Amino acid sequence: MIKIKDLIERSAFGVCAAIGERFGIATSRIRIYFIYASLLTLGSPLIFYLVAAFWINVKNYIRRNYNLLLD
Repeated sequence: MIKIKDLIERSAFGVCAAIGERFGIATSRIRIYFIYASLLTLGSPLIFYLVAAFWINVKNYIRRNYNLLLD
């Protein structure tokens, strides 16, 4: 079960996990709120999710390249 959860997290950009770690909130609770917000607002939180996923990937890319320069 943990392997499946990790696979889904990696394929879903890990946005909910990153938000949960940052604010100290359980990832499952963030996912539930995201689903409810998406249903109530006809999917507009998807824009936030995609922007956050892009931002996280850019941040990780910059951090990886910066560490390579230091080594």
